[in-house]
Amino acid sequence: MSSTKLCTQFTTFRPEGFLSAANASEFLERLTVEVRSSVDSALLVNMEAVEFMDSAGLMALIKAFRLAESLGRRFGICSLAPSVRIMFELTQLDKAFEIFEDRADFQAAIDN
Repeated sequence: MSSTKLCTQFTTFRPEGFLSAANASEFLERLTVEVRSSVDSALLVNMEAVEFMDSAGLMALIKAFRLAESLGRRFGICSLAPSVRIMFELTQLDKAFEIFEDRADFQAAIDN
């Protein structure tokens, strides 16, 4: 007897560098495009290359998250640097967002 496990497809968006007031509107615009144009039902924002994020970058993530929710799409974040993760914890947004250690953890969560 054999079984086949279907892996759910998802889109990964990978911002880099600094997410701040200087580029938050561009970041939000790119995220919005990803959420709207994704043919998959889930979007993962892989933050491994983000060195710094301020409140403007965080607001962009919140807006994209709300858009994904309104479209019935799953929205996850992974690979947060400690300096970025603390922003989520201090604002208690770590309870609102699905935050994963890495891409594999997100894949496992949506496959279950």
